[in-house]
Amino acid sequence: METMESNKNHNYAPAGAVYGLGFIGAAVYFIVKATCFWGGVWGVIKAIVWPAFLVYEAFQKFGL
Repeated sequence: METMESNKNHNYAPAGAVYGLGFIGAAVYFIVKATCFWGGVWGVIKAIVWPAFLVYEAFQKFGL
């Protein structure tokens, strides 16, 4: 029998899927734009933290 505690992590699955697809898309985008090996490495790092860039730009746009 499942308890509420063992089931609570299932609520975040869609967010993880969206982040994962976003990571793959961002990694492909940044790696294709890279002109050297270290540019590709930097692209992977930027792909990991792309939500932070998105939120920062959104806050600037809305004046928060």
